Amino acid sequence: MQDQNLPEKPDILSMAIAFLGINLMWIFVVIWVGYGLVPVFVLAVLINHLITRLDHRLN
Repeated sequence: MQDQNLPEKPDILSMAIAFLGINLMWIFVVIWVGYGLVPVFVLAVLINHLITRLDHRLN
């Protein structure tokens, strides 16, 4: 069997994070238009808290 040089896999983590950021942006705009700015801030703080808890659990 020959040793083949396979092409390097693309970094999909950075693409997934960018896609998540774009989706969060339009979701925040829809919530802002529908309910105002306060629920957007509450949701942002909640998401930040969940990310922080996940970071502490993983590290």
